[in-house]
Amino acid sequence: MSAVSATPAIAGRAKKGLVRRFVPDRSQLTRQTVQLLFVGLNACIGLQFFLWVRYFEHGGQCLYVPRPAGVEGWLPIAGLMNTKYLLLTGRVPAIHPAAMYLFLGFLLMSLLLKKAFCSWLCPIGTVSEYLWKLGGRLFRGNLRIARWLDLPLRGLKYVLLALFMAVIGVMSADALDGFMQTPYGLVVDVKMMNFFREMSGTAAVIILALVLLSMLIQNFWCRYLCPYGALLGLASLLSPLKIRRDQNACIDCGKCARTCPASLPVDRLVQVRSVECSACMACVAACPAQDALQLALPPRKAPSAAVRWYRRTVGPVAIAAALAYIFLGVVLLARATNHWQTNIPRSVYMQLVPHTDEFSHPGM
Repeated sequence: MSAVSATPAIAGRAKKGLVRRFVPDRSQLTRQTVQLLFVGLNACIGLQFFLWVRYFEHGGQCLYVPRPAGVEGWLPIAGLMNTKYLLLTGRVPAIHPAAMYLFLGFLLMSLLLKKAFCSWLCPIGTVSEYLWKLGGRLFRGNLRIARWLDLPLRGLKYVLLALFMAVIGVMSADALDGFMQTPYGLVVDVKMMNFFREMSGTAAVIILALVLLSMLIQNFWCRYLCPYGALLGLASLLSPLKIRRDQNACIDCGKCARTCPASLPVDRLVQVRSVECSACMACVAACPAQDALQLALPPRKAPSAAVRWYRRTVGPVAIAAALAYIFLGVVLLARATNHWQTNIPRSVYMQLVPHTDEFSHPGM
């Protein structure tokens, strides 16, 4: 591994005249604003969930706040299980239904907007991005893993995804429902929180190692280990939205490739089809040439004979609006159909939550 340095000049390409952008690119400011707003939303959900758990841990002797169903967005495996249950039975599961709705919403985002969820909304993706940027400043650059090692490492997240899919794939509808009805299934969200509240020494060392690696290597977790991102990346192959390069307007400066967090050779492609592309638009922001690089839908024939084709560019505000529309639409649909909250009596939670750590996975 070696520190990232400037990409050598691309040999054999004639230098072109630069037509600079007419207006400054604001895509990264827009994306970072959306990122921080979503991190803030998750922080509010986390605080509300903590207060809800604390109420039951103290036997109802402190402030009660309603359980925020949005916490189930942190249960992607439950979302995958409930999605299979829906496909098998045609019924929305009673336990953790919000996990399924959010899972399908994030999947829909990938089908329409590439892996925009990962680079625009995912809190872990946001933390990962700020870590490698911080590491780049502290260590004067990030490390880049050699291609011969990078490719097999990227396959790890697909191996993890395949393992989850294999385990869930053999489960029947009754098995899926039975799992969710167990004490473990009912309070799996509480167990998730307790993992961080009561972290073991081994877990702390692993997380610290991931933090350090994320500071040294761009998007270490997302690039090599995140099975959720692997699934969304596969779904994104069907997205009509792509980073598209106009070879005539491009001046072959290579700034887009150097800036790409996924290390994609954007400067050598007409359109970026890779599952690693997260529609972060960092390459678009780095491009100095007008209309040379755009996030766009497939080109369509123009009505004028003077211009044979025209591109349908999608700007950062449109991406942010589409993400918000899908996210809010999914939540409102779930609420309107009374499938948002897990409707378990408070008395049941009073019995289960204080003893969460005593419940083990049914398969163990």
